Amino acid sequence: MAGAGRRGAHGGSAGPLSAVKSYPKIIDRILEALRVCQTVCVAGHVRPDGDCVGSQLGLTLALLAQGKQVVCWNEDPMPQKYRFLDPDHLLQKPKPNRAFDAVIATDCASFERLGRVGPCVGQRKLLINIDHHASNTRYGDLNWVSPREPSAGELIFRLLKVARWPITKPIADCLFTAVSTDTGSFQYPTTRPATYHVAGELVRRGADLSRICSEVYQSYPLCRARLLKHVYGHFRLTADNRIAYLWLKRADFARTGADSDDTEGLIDHIRAIEPVVVACIFEEIEPALTRVSLRSKSDRVDVNKIAAQFGGGGHAAAAGARIPGQPLATQRRVIAAVAKALHAVA
Repeated sequence: MAGAGRRGAHGGSAGPLSAVKSYPKIIDRILEALRVCQTVCVAGHVRPDGDCVGSQLGLTLALLAQGKQVVCWNEDPMPQKYRFLDPDHLLQKPKPNRAFDAVIATDCASFERLGRVGPCVGQRKLLINIDHHASNTRYGDLNWVSPREPSAGELIFRLLKVARWPITKPIADCLFTAVSTDTGSFQYPTTRPATYHVAGELVRRGADLSRICSEVYQSYPLCRARLLKHVYGHFRLTADNRIAYLWLKRADFARTGADSDDTEGLIDHIRAIEPVVVACIFEEIEPALTRVSLRSKSDRVDVNKIAAQFGGGGHAAAAGARIPGQPLATQRRVIAAVAKALHAVA
């Protein structure tokens, strides 16, 4: 059985599409290992976002087309706006007592982020970790961790290209959604020229831009609109308006009829305020447990480093953590850490 903490090889940076061979060794090792695997589990992180489910489903469909026996597992259900990607309901909750030749974790920075999937994949021969988070702990037997890529979906695309596996229209829909959502519709500074090449190739292979944009960006439920009203009515500014923060309490979800899935992207609304450099959302999980999301507009303020102070991680521009303790104390500690980071670059 493979150990969660075992370290293996990891991949480096990627160039443009024509340069996929700039890091062939780890891709070749992954493909070589998969050739002799018949039973595979494709796993993703808790509270999956578009990049997570898009990369999970895209890889699952590709492996199924290669004749593998594949399950696609996540602790949490598919967010409503991404359900169009999974008409066959491939994404399922984990089940215990299953053995696998290989488990592939996508877009998951640590083994713990797999949640309840982790204990259910203990009977495995190989753990493959494919991710783009700088905070990734290299927990797999084979680790392809490339922080330069803005999405795990782009990594999966490159894997399929090197393998010469068909990228069908459903796979293209999944991977385009992954790339689009984790780049903020190609607006985030992590977006690279190669990312546009990948997106163009996926459109050429059938990705339905009209449907993806409609389902992902233009079809919010009414409960999310109520939650957005709460955001604009209750956000606060501090540190000369350079920090914006907001609390989402369980009572706010009850009152609006929303749930955690509806919070994706909410932080961008307060991040977009002109003087704001760092935006923070504090979400009550339990009375003494808070989920903190951080977004930075400055390449001089690395919120991944801030989140790491609280046991979290992510990217320089987007990171988060789950912090135990009393809510007000948590808020003070996080805001103080953000203010310190801002002061250091003032």
